[in-house]
Amino acid sequence: MKIDDELYNNIFNDDDEDVKVKKVDTEDKPSVDSEIISDDKSNVEKIKLNTNVASANVYDWVNSIIVAVVAVVILLTFCFRLIDVDGQSMEPTLINTDKVIVTELFYTPECGDIIVISHGEEYDKPLVKRIIATEGQTLRIDHEKNQVFVDGQLIDEPYIQGETIKGDMEVPEVIPEGKVFVMGDNRSISLDSRYHGVGLIDVDTIIGKAQFVIIPHTYKEGSIKPTFDITKIRYIY
Repeated sequence: MKIDDELYNNIFNDDDEDVKVKKVDTEDKPSVDSEIISDDKSNVEKIKLNTNVASANVYDWVNSIIVAVVAVVILLTFCFRLIDVDGQSMEPTLINTDKVIVTELFYTPECGDIIVISHGEEYDKPLVKRIIATEGQTLRIDHEKNQVFVDGQLIDEPYIQGETIKGDMEVPEVIPEGKVFVMGDNRSISLDSRYHGVGLIDVDTIIGKAQFVIIPHTYKEGSIKPTFDITKIRYIY
């Protein structure tokens, strides 16, 4: 019976080794479920990363817009303004409906400047006019010859249109302190310092100097209505 016992032991020992091998093999092979879970985690991480990148891009974009808007508001409040030219009193230099950029920071009125005024003596709308004389300067207008003299000197005015007609207000020989005398370039129709409705301009009512025509217009042949003309964008001398 010794042979039977040895045979028995051999059989069962071999089976134990097979079982062990099978267990090891089973442990070494990853399950399908584990692979799926791992892929899902990877995809979730990628989605989170993409979401974070997109959020950062949106934040940068919104932040840039806010900074730009604030900068524009500051510039328009303290440095520049966009003003519409209303009427024909500054033609041919400025056309009705032109839009001009006006600077006001540290501005000091000077002869020849085109300025924007908040209002006149009786006229309560903004005005666009040219400074002819400033405080302390002498002024004389020869209406017959269509000439203007400042401090005894004839000023060159190649920009005017029409005759410099006499208004309903006496032109002062000397411009008072804190005042300027203005006229429009279209002299025959301009309401300006020659008339009581506007009068001498207080320097405190000057909004600023017109520097640049940003949205210009022109009259097409046979038309009385000005139309936009990009070729007329220019600096105002």
